[in-house]
Amino acid sequence: MSLSRAFAAAALVVAGSVGAASAAEIVVKTLNSGPGGSMVFDPSFVKIAPGDSIKFVPQDKGHNVESIKGMAPEGADYVKTTVGQEAVVTFPKEGIYGFKCSPHYLMGMVALVQVGDKHENLEQAKAVQHGKLAQKRFDPLFEKVQ
Repeated sequence: MSLSRAFAAAALVVAGSVGAASAAEIVVKTLNSGPGGSMVFDPSFVKIAPGDSIKFVPQDKGHNVESIKGMAPEGADYVKTTVGQEAVVTFPKEGIYGFKCSPHYLMGMVALVQVGDKHENLEQAKAVQHGKLAQKRFDPLFEKVQ
């Protein structure tokens, strides 16, 4: 292998490892009681970069995380975690994602994730109908989208 090819190969390896090292993992807790009241995600709004992950950690048993239909960019993976189990979800696609705790959705247990700065599905996500308590919690979360 020539010196220039070896240098180019080494540069690709370094560039690839820098990209992987820059991805962040944010922790979101699921709580019976927290800063936003009862049955909450903490934090309930997260802005991350494409490729970042969220580690959903049930602090109290009986919680899970599930995508809300219509509240994700087209082609995004559907998420449904096991009740009471930690799960890490990686977000490669920019957009707005809405989540619920399936057992406590009627009690307003929802979260909103903004991935990147392109949120072409914002109006679609806002148009999704929820129960009264979930809608009451989503309204201020949507105001945080930048």
